Amino acid sequence: MSSRYSKTRIKRDKSGIKLYSTTYYPDISIEDEDTFIYPSFGERLDTLAHKYYNDVSLWWIIAKANGIKGKLTPSVDTQIRIPSNIPKILEDFDNLNT
Repeated sequence: MSSRYSKTRIKRDKSGIKLYSTTYYPDISIEDEDTFIYPSFGERLDTLAHKYYNDVSLWWIIAKANGIKGKLTPSVDTQIRIPSNIPKILEDFDNLNT
């Protein structure tokens, strides 16, 4: 898997400083095949991505699907949706950022 930033455009301002454009994330619709869990104490989004996708770099998919911002450790009393259609999500991501 490539980095989620591999498609982020880089440009330079007038003084030559590198600037990154915004990385856009697709909306992730609910599918019948999605999994719903309550995370164990100490589980993080990256460990959940490894457990369900075998790829820690896909933590952002779980975060986006659940509206999680600014934290990697979800609360144990919060149900988390694990999206199932990863190829479509990644295709949508690529289409938004090309």
